[in-house]
Amino acid sequence: MDLSVVIVNYNVRYFLELALLSVERAIQPLNAEVWLVDNNSHDGSVAMVRERFPWVKLIVNDHNPGFSVANNQAIRRARGRYVLLLNPDTVVGERTFSRCLRYADARPDLGGLGVRMIDGSGNFLPESKRGLPTPWVAFTKAFGLARLFPRSPRFNRYHLGYLDQDENHPVEILSGAYMWMRRSVLEEVGLLDEDFFMYGEDIDLSYRITQGGYTNHYFALTTVVHYKGESTKRGSLNYVRVFYQAMIIFARKHFVGSQATALVALMQAAVYLRASLTVLANVWRVLKFPLLDAVGMYAGLVVLKHLWAGYHFGEPDYFPDHIDYVHFPAYVLLWTGGTFLGGGYDRPYDLGRTLRGLGVATLLVFSVYGLLPEDLRPSRALLLLGAAWAAVWTMGLRVTDHLFRFGRWPGGGAHDQRLLIVGSRGETERALSLLQQAGVARSYLGRVASQQREQDDRSVGHHRDLADLVAVYRATEVIFCAADVPYARILGAMRTLRDGLTYRILTPGSDSIVGSHRSDRRGRLYTVNVTYALNQPGPRRNKWLFDRAAALLGLLLSPLLLFFVANKGQYFGRCLSVLTGRRTWVGYAGDRTPVADLPRLRPGVFDPLAGRAVTDPGVVRQANFLYARDYTVGSDWRLLWGALRRG
Repeated sequence: MDLSVVIVNYNVRYFLELALLSVERAIQPLNAEVWLVDNNSHDGSVAMVRERFPWVKLIVNDHNPGFSVANNQAIRRARGRYVLLLNPDTVVGERTFSRCLRYADARPDLGGLGVRMIDGSGNFLPESKRGLPTPWVAFTKAFGLARLFPRSPRFNRYHLGYLDQDENHPVEILSGAYMWMRRSVLEEVGLLDEDFFMYGEDIDLSYRITQGGYTNHYFALTTVVHYKGESTKRGSLNYVRVFYQAMIIFARKHFVGSQATALVALMQAAVYLRASLTVLANVWRVLKFPLLDAVGMYAGLVVLKHLWAGYHFGEPDYFPDHIDYVHFPAYVLLWTGGTFLGGGYDRPYDLGRTLRGLGVATLLVFSVYGLLPEDLRPSRALLLLGAAWAAVWTMGLRVTDHLFRFGRWPGGGAHDQRLLIVGSRGETERALSLLQQAGVARSYLGRVASQQREQDDRSVGHHRDLADLVAVYRATEVIFCAADVPYARILGAMRTLRDGLTYRILTPGSDSIVGSHRSDRRGRLYTVNVTYALNQPGPRRNKWLFDRAAALLGLLLSPLLLFFVANKGQYFGRCLSVLTGRRTWVGYAGDRTPVADLPRLRPGVFDPLAGRAVTDPGVVRQANFLYARDYTVGSDWRLLWGALRRG
């Protein structure tokens, strides 16, 4: 047998489905087998594989033993001359495996092989080729020198940035996302080290292959998509901790003396540095607009106060100083609060939501202002001018941010997304129907024919002219119908058209359109299966506000409410745990294991089963499903009040 493909899956069902369809085409010319090891997924992955891919050899774990253990389970049973470790969030071309096989067979010294990988936006992934993380190499990577000098042999040996990505090269380290290895070499140097739960195992095995006298190769003549961010959120603290802990394990295993000590110390320092930077980046990402809005509104009010006083009253210091630290902070708080409640800070940022939130907040400010005593009402004109400035400032910030990031003026929200679909008439209609059922608004530009015979007066052109069509129609998104377009052609288009475009793939025979364009978050999946209310920014914000408001009111009104609460002993502890964000009032029923296909929630004080002792897993799953799909603040209120009275 030529090849054994080994895939380890954990809760990426729709990406796995697309990956297996591409693998199915790629193994056609070969004598090959495919092994899938599922690490206790909860998203229906196993059922999907059994139904759609009965030829896949399946190993199902009842827990998550980690990436290394799962791969080894399949490798020990595999029969191919070559073993390929392949991520479930990848897409391969039809000739990828054949090309790798010919290249490897022609080089007896080859121990392992990696290929050119691109992300979901078509950008080259630098981890396609890597150097050994010696103390100096690890230092330049951990402390940002590699990013500052990406083409330097001295400062970017981690990603070998000085080597041409379009040429084949011997390299030291391969990526576990696509790691092609000779079976006889694995038998000689050993399988994956199971001390590595996730990350680092590919570095360790690549190093052992070179230590065994073999060569690892970067093969540039085929391309694979790797949708980073599907198995692990790369912008998370957990990623920082797990990744650098893996590097520490590697250092202690392979280096001795001062080298080991230096590398471990560097990695430990990097953990704290990168964790701090991650926290700051995440905080800034959340608070950037609220903080900038507040600072700009306040500064504008101060300037307007002096300008209006000088113009209208002829005295720049006409207004008392206390409005600077009493009235203006209150106005700013109400305006930013109104923007928050109106969805103005939800992503993607929308100018309409921002203006609506400001408008409602301004009405509230004027209502409160009218109820104040005369001596506490400095100037209605100043308040009106401040509201106008708040609108100008917030709009200007968002327009500037959009121009800086995308190089164009913000348009009409979702309808500004200009869509081309590449495929046959039938698959194009299926894609449009799926988008409509999923509630996705797009400005549909037209169908690009994938075959010459499909080109007619209802299509805007042929696939070979896709680059020109994208430019002429100013498309922002392209959906490829994989039932009609070869995967290799899709990958080639993503490489050449990648400038600012969003790419998605309509999975053959499936009601899902797959795409992922950020390494620090999961990709946006279009599917008709279900739309959860708790996946939407508005309901999630409302749940967050309800939790805090109910907990705060519960503490303030505790002398009264304790007469109605059954379990008085836990009352204050529950309120405090929700107020501090450690728990939510209503969470999922059953155990506390996260359910991958449901929106994530904090552990709940109560659950949707409302105190009923239900042990049937099907009933529990259905209750959780309905709660996530149909969530409203009213449902939380009813469940909370009933649960408090029962205890």
